[in-house]
Amino acid sequence: MTVSRKPLSNVPLELLKIYSADILDNDLLELKRILAQYFAKKAIANAANVWKEKGLTDTIQVIQAL
Repeated sequence: MTVSRKPLSNVPLELLKIYSADILDNDLLELKRILAQYFAKKAIANAANVWKEKGLTDTIQVIQAL
């Protein structure tokens, strides 16, 4: 089995610095929640931009076949 080794990007390196210290479980859960919220907001903003660029709305249009 071949193991591919790639250098870590800046994100895991920074997280390793945080996780190298003993953190209370409650603080760890809070950190995970904050990270999840951050990435969820970014994903929602990106999706909203795509919808805007494509002229999409949240109303459903029924197209009747002839």
